[in-house]
Amino acid sequence: MRCLEFNHPDRVPRNTWALPLAALTLGQNVVDAFYRRFPDDFGGPRVPPAAKLDQGDAYAIGNYRDEWGCVFESIQAGVIGEVKHPLVAEWADLERVKPPEPLLKIDVDAVNRACAAQDRFITAGCCPRPFERLQFLRGSENVYADLAEDSSELAELLRLIHDYYRREAEIWCKTNIDGLMFMDDWGSQRALLISPAQWRRIFKPLYKEYCAIAKAHGKKVFMHSDGHIFDIYEDLIEIGVDAINSQLFCMDIAAIGKRFKGRITFWGEIDRQHVLSSPNPQDGRDAVRLVAQHLYDPSGGVIDQFEMGAGVNIIAVAQAIHEEWERIGKTS
Repeated sequence: MRCLEFNHPDRVPRNTWALPLAALTLGQNVVDAFYRRFPDDFGGPRVPPAAKLDQGDAYAIGNYRDEWGCVFESIQAGVIGEVKHPLVAEWADLERVKPPEPLLKIDVDAVNRACAAQDRFITAGCCPRPFERLQFLRGSENVYADLAEDSSELAELLRLIHDYYRREAEIWCKTNIDGLMFMDDWGSQRALLISPAQWRRIFKPLYKEYCAIAKAHGKKVFMHSDGHIFDIYEDLIEIGVDAINSQLFCMDIAAIGKRFKGRITFWGEIDRQHVLSSPNPQDGRDAVRLVAQHLYDPSGGVIDQFEMGAGVNIIAVAQAIHEEWERIGKTS
């Protein structure tokens, strides 16, 4: 909390994401030992969902049907697959979309007890993702064509999705969680996937409403978005995002620091495309020093975060990253 509020935390907060693939390739015992050495400062409410609406294992080879009825096809264990046959392939199929209403009936008392039982920063058991949900339901190629055509049907589908996420966020923010997270991957390797102007017109108002719900209940706001998203940092700050998880190494870190340091918390991440798979621990330390040089301040604003996925060198590089952040936090 002190990090998010630039109130001089006693150390850099820590958050490690471990995909199931990490345990499959490295061994669960190795992953567990890593977390014992570097305990995470984030947690979840740890309560069962109000209803079981999905079918299958999202991280197993084969098909998985999620709570909206979207079927993901996976050809590799440990990572989620892709939707190959969207529910709304044609607009005549729009009536097939059924938001998972039963999941809105959460056990508030159970959530609050779970929050009280932990000393970690607890984020909500929901994650609005309107752009990605559009793609799951409609198919990515169709969505981009719909956006180019400014389709009224797409606007109706997005309204339906957003209405559900808005209500879900409202319910979770009435519990004793600490923060609300939402996400959408908006960047390619070099730019936004759509024009910044179109993003501001169509999607920014949705995120602004999630932020307003969270703030009205005293919750912090976290967003994740992969790719080159430099063009929307200012917008995310404006609508009230407290912490952004982005692929810093896809962008100019010095430029990010010059414009946005001290105005938002950088919730990671250290480069998983090149650094985390390196055989050399020094690459991890150098990456941390680069981020710290441009984004870190002893008052706060940086969270030590990265993702353990495919090819991560957990023994050397991942350990070196956390150790370097520990050193920086102690010496600042």
